[in-house]
Amino acid sequence: MSLLPTNFETLKRRAKQSILPLLTPHLLKLRINTYAPYVGAGIKIDHISLDQGLCVVSMGLNSLNKNIVGTQFGGSLYSMVDPFYMIMLMHQLGSSYVVWDKSSHIDFVAPGHTKVTARMKVASSEIITIQELAKDGDAVFREYKVDIVDEQQKVIATVTKTIYIRLRKYSKSKNQTSRIDNLDGDS
Repeated sequence: MSLLPTNFETLKRRAKQSILPLLTPHLLKLRINTYAPYVGAGIKIDHISLDQGLCVVSMGLNSLNKNIVGTQFGGSLYSMVDPFYMIMLMHQLGSSYVVWDKSSHIDFVAPGHTKVTARMKVASSEIITIQELAKDGDAVFREYKVDIVDEQQKVIATVTKTIYIRLRKYSKSKNQTSRIDNLDGDS
């Protein structure tokens, strides 16, 4: 009787290793695009490529994300970009690193009256820089800026994110896990 669960777990693990990498970007996009706070705010991932460190997110103006003066609500603007640098860095750096959001700042530049878009990118050269800075076990803090633009490419807001990165073996947060690794519902 104990052979069945063991064999089933082995089969499940092997299937996950061969099939899930092909589905992960699609499942991640689906999961985030159906996440209730994002659905309510009208936030949508238009494109995500974790391997290339690229994410494009948009948000139309609707009755659920308008503020009291009829423009894009600031909290929804920030939510558009909140998790994505952390997600991309966790994926590109791999499980040997702990990655956390450290701080954020949003600068509201102009009122948003139309659909807005944010394009976030983590270059491969940035990953090499992080690995070099972190190799001795020091905490690494990296700052990323992203502009949120309207349909005419006018900047509506600029978000600055500071991300904490450290080799897992040196981190007090070494038990941090990623729910992204468990897209099949095991989390």
